Amino acid sequence: MMKLWYGQIVSVVRLELKKTFFSKRGLWIYLLAFAPVVLYMINSVYATRERRHLAQLATEHPVSQVALNSIKTGLTRDQVVEKLGEPYWQRTRNYRRGNGEKRSIVFYKYTDGKNDVTYHFEDDKLTRIHRRGADALPQIQLVFATGFQFYFLRLAVFFGCVGVFVNLFRGEMLDKSLHFYLLTPMRREVLLAGKYFAGLLATVVIFTSSTALQWWAMLWQFERGVIVDFLAGPGWTQFAAYLSVTALACVGYGSIFLAVGLLFRNPIIPTAMVLVWESVNPFLPPLMKKTSMIYYLQSLCPVTAPPDKNMPPLINLLISPTEPATTLTAVTGIVLLTLFVLVLASRMARKLEINYSTD
Repeated sequence: MMKLWYGQIVSVVRLELKKTFFSKRGLWIYLLAFAPVVLYMINSVYATRERRHLAQLATEHPVSQVALNSIKTGLTRDQVVEKLGEPYWQRTRNYRRGNGEKRSIVFYKYTDGKNDVTYHFEDDKLTRIHRRGADALPQIQLVFATGFQFYFLRLAVFFGCVGVFVNLFRGEMLDKSLHFYLLTPMRREVLLAGKYFAGLLATVVIFTSSTALQWWAMLWQFERGVIVDFLAGPGWTQFAAYLSVTALACVGYGSIFLAVGLLFRNPIIPTAMVLVWESVNPFLPPLMKKTSMIYYLQSLCPVTAPPDKNMPPLINLLISPTEPATTLTAVTGIVLLTLFVLVLASRMARKLEINYSTD
């Protein structure tokens, strides 16, 4: 009997994969999944060009990092030029104060090939220094962690699973083709398992591919030696962790939205409720946080995303700090929740009846 069920599951997976990967309804999922790759690639191209540009400027207007660090506010323009030479770029901006008095700000730019420094002069006195260095790998890791946890998991994977798993049953009801499955001598639980594994395979392939390409696009801006050293250290471990978290997100969210598509005629309302619950997770008490999928997924991320510096203080006070779950606890929690939802959905699938006039 198990062999028969296994063969039926494989048959359902084969039938569903083509519809899942090439469904016209699901084209937006690819855009959602691979948009971050384009953004990381654009950033890497810009950063690479900026490094080359600064290096070229440094050869034309050589300035040492020690000389740049020796400049302090309060110096005059002549004193700065005496120490650093002529700037590679300068600009004057005129403005009026509240009393109508005309004032001007003079901007001088210098670079040592790696850092770009802008000096602001008012009334011939240096009043402000703005330094902009090339993004180092630790900074880019934080950027990647933030984008992965706050966009990719919460929005891209979330809505991607909505688009794939809800349509496994609800889409067939709308197309009036689900009855072909129900007329076959196949247990409803087997049908549900086949559809779930088809959706899971599709989403894991799509979103882990996106994660891998994002990782490559993030590292593309750095020199080969920097990349090799990083991968020889924590790099490959972090890469595997991000892929694993992406796959587990598909496992967990997939089961939830498969059940939503099976149980609800209008999946928008339950989807919105799940989205709100996942979104307010930072503000929930520690015990309630553990009933949310995102809590366990973020606990498995190898780099902790930094808090938003621009967040209003009042909202920041509402965030309840909670220790992340251990790896074993997080994985176990996601697997148990997935099994619970699938068992519940399989029981409901036994009572599934089709009436296209009402669906």
